[in-house]
Amino acid sequence: YLFLYFQVLKAFGYSSPWKGQEQMYKLDIGWPKIPEYFTGQTFCVAVDSLHGLVFVGQRGDNVPKVLVFSEEGYFLYSWNNTVEMPHGIFVLNTATDSSVWITDVGTGKYGHTVKQYSPSGKLMQILGTPGNAGSSLIPLQFDQPAEIFVEESGDIYVVDGDGGMNNRLLKLSNDYKEIWLAGTNGTGIGQFKIPHSVTVDPFGRVWVADRDNKRIQVFDKVTGEWLGSWSSCFSEDGPYSVRFTANYKYLIVAQLNINRLAILAAPPVGSIGDCVMVNTVQLADETKPHLVDVDMKSGAVYVAEIGAQQVQKYIPL
Repeated sequence: YLFLYFQVLKAFGYSSPWKGQEQMYKLDIGWPKIPEYFTGQTFCVAVDSLHGLVFVGQRGDNVPKVLVFSEEGYFLYSWNNTVEMPHGIFVLNTATDSSVWITDVGTGKYGHTVKQYSPSGKLMQILGTPGNAGSSLIPLQFDQPAEIFVEESGDIYVVDGDGGMNNRLLKLSNDYKEIWLAGTNGTGIGQFKIPHSVTVDPFGRVWVADRDNKRIQVFDKVTGEWLGSWSSCFSEDGPYSVRFTANYKYLIVAQLNINRLAILAAPPVGSIGDCVMVNTVQLADETKPHLVDVDMKSGAVYVAEIGAQQVQKYIPL
């Protein structure tokens, strides 16, 4: 009877509960409409869910560094000024406007900076000294800053850096003054080896993908105090990217070397505990997912893949 029961369930599209995990996402094969617009290595992606825009940062000689698509996958426009080697990208929406923040790890005259642009590509603000790799002694002197997260209040979190001298998490006020700084180079509690991605949850916690230490570390956003870390999920490969799903129930983590997205249960307020892997999305070989972003309206996950030189969109089921 059980066999028949599962045959009936299978006919209606249900899979047997002991056949492994239920699929949580499916690839949107129609995004983008014309993949040929990706002409360089796609390092980062950011979603403006308010306006239905997707910003992609890519690298290469004589390629537009920022491409803008609609959430349906239509190419809209691109821009190139003053971006050398984009690493991370973030869109901030406020009640009045939007802006696009890019971390630039280039070694030329624009590099080692965090820059704010209008959605059309007008440079509005530069943090750091362009072209000068910094030391950890000076807050606004970056060395290959990896990623940025900006809250609606204007408070800024920067993970610095992507293999440079600095291994730190920096919180700045909306007038770019240091509020607190966490981390030095190392493997101990609160230390980093390539802090690569950062995000903030609604419960006052800052989550950092501590890539080469193969762990995620969590800090209090007000004080900078260390709250906990997750490492058991990352024995095969360190976390490259960390983003919450739209309902804040899960964390999506890219693991570049094993071509995988890990979906982890987000802990409620209180203890961080250790990580629980709920699901995975296995990408094709050599895809190399680098950084991801989530559309906080639709829940879609966009993955910037430097191996495949494309951005893919996954839709929640």
